[in-house]
Amino acid sequence: MSQKKGERHEGRVAPPSFKPNQLQNFISGGTAGIIELFIMYPLDVVKTQAQLLHGTKGQQGVLSALGSLIKERGLGTYRGILPPIFVEAPKRAVKFASNEIYKSYLPNTIPGNVLAGALTGMTEGIVIVPFELVKIRLQAKGSSAAYKNTFDAIFKILRNEGPLAFFKGLEPTLVRNGLWNAAYFGVIPFIKSILPHTAPGSNTQVIYDFLAGAAGGTVATMINTPPDVIKSRIQNNAQGNQLKYKWTFGGIKVVAQEEGIRALYKGFIPKVLRLGPGGGVMLVVFRYMTGIWE
Repeated sequence: MSQKKGERHEGRVAPPSFKPNQLQNFISGGTAGIIELFIMYPLDVVKTQAQLLHGTKGQQGVLSALGSLIKERGLGTYRGILPPIFVEAPKRAVKFASNEIYKSYLPNTIPGNVLAGALTGMTEGIVIVPFELVKIRLQAKGSSAAYKNTFDAIFKILRNEGPLAFFKGLEPTLVRNGLWNAAYFGVIPFIKSILPHTAPGSNTQVIYDFLAGAAGGTVATMINTPPDVIKSRIQNNAQGNQLKYKWTFGGIKVVAQEEGIRALYKGFIPKVLRLGPGGGVMLVVFRYMTGIWE
């Protein structure tokens, strides 16, 4: 059967003739994000705490850090989850919906998918910055002394630092999300192109979606961890504290000089353990949800 003009073969659960509308993409992406968040959130806390650690003192392995976190906080391990919950559905929905829009204007090639992914990430980044800042403040070690809960953190940041404080770290967030999504949406079609063809909706297709999404998430995390470290430190820096950098590349230079290149990959293991499988979970759920609309 010949391929119709404009049709993209990406192993969707839905048949090639079906094209979900933007509302359906929004709901599918939001559902995918919420499920991935609840499963992987503890690893995100471990990642953030590792990134905020200056020098090597106090460093722990992933399992040790996760165990200490759960022992210390219990259900409080999920402290700071409200901001990402509030933004997760819009964030993931914007990710998948905007990616579909950008892809429709770009060629169905690897460079086209990479560019669409980068634009997707920057679009997503604008949406999430204030929520990310509050989340980072609540995830940081010792944050319970500064903030009682999410709403207390919002009030105190607004009162003490002003409304523009919620947009601290905008530039590294755009860089981080642009790089991650460029790699994620660029790797997925490449992986699918080298996998054997299988029937849409089959169990094998679900496995392929997970593998492609996990590979995309892993490669993306390898690329975007340095700006993520800088973003976390800038956003956790309260008013009155001196930080030697305000921008991504200046921050990368300072951290590399003062702490070594490896410091730019602090939190990489918990991050890749979250966003590798998490990327697979997101893609599988998104494909499943878009299939429901058929």
